[in-house]
Amino acid sequence: MKCPYCGKLDNKVLDSRLSRENAAIRRRRVCTSCNHRFTTYERVEEQTPMLIKNDGRRESYNRSKLKRGIMMAAQKRPIAVSTIDAFIDELERKLQEANYKEIPTREIGERVVEFLKKLDPVAYIRFASVYKNYALEDFEREVKGLHVVGHRPEAGHNQLKQ
Repeated sequence: MKCPYCGKLDNKVLDSRLSRENAAIRRRRVCTSCNHRFTTYERVEEQTPMLIKNDGRRESYNRSKLKRGIMMAAQKRPIAVSTIDAFIDELERKLQEANYKEIPTREIGERVVEFLKKLDPVAYIRFASVYKNYALEDFEREVKGLHVVGHRPEAGHNQLKQ
């Protein structure tokens, strides 16, 4: 395993344990060259379906690309990375069980939108705005359709100043 700090291949494993979902092995490592510590995860490589993009192109499924998109939507929101990882693990498990050879990106996007809609309204709007390519009117309709529990705007903050 290459050290992410110095690039050397000399390191040793300090600790190994199963992840919470028992879907991966977490390894804590130390580089013997620069002494930096880092964590790696070992997962079973499963055959994932090809994605069919909106323009018809085919692309390999990429877990890190999906996670990056969700993380961008969830930036500065009270959403644990472990919650996102658990969602992606479950999504991948369902895709494996369904034995899809190909799946439209639209279907995966809809699953992410539903997950975020239940989890956090801001992350949901952020993701949906990119995924659905919202126009201003679409934003207004989506925000009006959200029912945010416990959110009460302070006096004067719900009106635009002219």
